Amino acid sequence: MSSDITVAGDPLAAPPHLAVQPAPVTTVTVARLAALAARHAAEVAASLDTVRYDPVSRWYRLLHSADDHEVWLLSWLPGQGTGLHDHGGSSGVFTVVSGELHELSLVVSPLRRAGARERVLGAGTTRAFGATYVHEVTNMGTEPAVSVHVYAPRLTTMNMYDHTGAQDRPDEVPLPHLRVERSGEHW
Repeated sequence: MSSDITVAGDPLAAPPHLAVQPAPVTTVTVARLAALAARHAAEVAASLDTVRYDPVSRWYRLLHSADDHEVWLLSWLPGQGTGLHDHGGSSGVFTVVSGELHELSLVVSPLRRAGARERVLGAGTTRAFGATYVHEVTNMGTEPAVSVHVYAPRLTTMNMYDHTGAQDRPDEVPLPHLRVERSGEHW
């Protein structure tokens, strides 16, 4: 059985078929990202009644932003998901605060055959990933879900992929186009 905190591959070794630029050198470690996610997840869990839900798309709120990382709160109604994407060179950690999320991740490693891995992530589960990680997260359950995400460096783009793996170049999606609610006390 693997740990709840699993790093997906070498974050500095981008597979050649993924058009992802290497992440800038940062002092943020996976342990620090996980500690930030745990701290913010505990704060969110203590005030779940303040989390909002959007029937059209996932709801976002920036909880904290620093020069080398940022922390986001997301809510997911049943059926809402991300689509297959990377994090534009950022590494990260996310923790499921409540509900259940389904993750489909691509396996891209010189040591393993290419393929996909599926996981069901319940409340309290934490996932860590490197700068070249490609995955899709969806609420496939019947109840709303809430999660906290920490990215380093700060998330500026996400590259979208199709499910066939035939796409050589991803479609870059600049994040300012996402519907985002920023928390005034931390921004």
